[in-house]
Amino acid sequence: MRILVIGDVESKSLWDYYDESKLKGIDLILSSGDLKPQYLSFLATFTTAPVLYVRGNHDDGYEQTPPDGCICIEDTVYEYKGIRILGLGGSKRYKLGINQYSEKDMYKRAVKMWLKTKYRKGFDILLTHAPAKGLGDTDDRAHSGFETFVELMDKYKPKYMVHGHVHREYSYKFNRTRHYKETTIINSYEKCIFEFETGEMIDTY
Repeated sequence: MRILVIGDVESKSLWDYYDESKLKGIDLILSSGDLKPQYLSFLATFTTAPVLYVRGNHDDGYEQTPPDGCICIEDTVYEYKGIRILGLGGSKRYKLGINQYSEKDMYKRAVKMWLKTKYRKGFDILLTHAPAKGLGDTDDRAHSGFETFVELMDKYKPKYMVHGHVHREYSYKFNRTRHYKETTIINSYEKCIFEFETGEMIDTY
């Protein structure tokens, strides 16, 4: 299965200079947040692939204007063609905002997912906005990661974690991918395409 992951910055290649070949062969689109709802709606219009999303810390406007034709998977496990995706959006709290959380808040959200996760017998992809603590985050509070996500990877051993929030220009240590035990972690900044079965990166602009 070929998956397009997007986050934080609208890709000019997909929006301003779009042509039908850009989404050819894409089976699933995952948004890790901080994208204009109109952008997600645009992509949903030109593909038969589901567009799944979680909210970023700048997505408070989704309450009034959610992306049309897309599926919010916040606080649930969504299954598509046998692939189970758990969604937990938002960032560490650093100011007022409905999509910002303390570590304790995020832990409570994860605990509430226990029954859904048990029913699905785990999950294959952890889709978040913020990174996991110590795995692609930065030292400032706004872009620090959640220890809860590390605990989820330890417990359920998903094949992938997809997150955004940390932009390419934020750190000289930026890596598109990294590995934590059994999990491949992918930063979705702008856009990236990968093969679910092999983890092969196809397009990382």
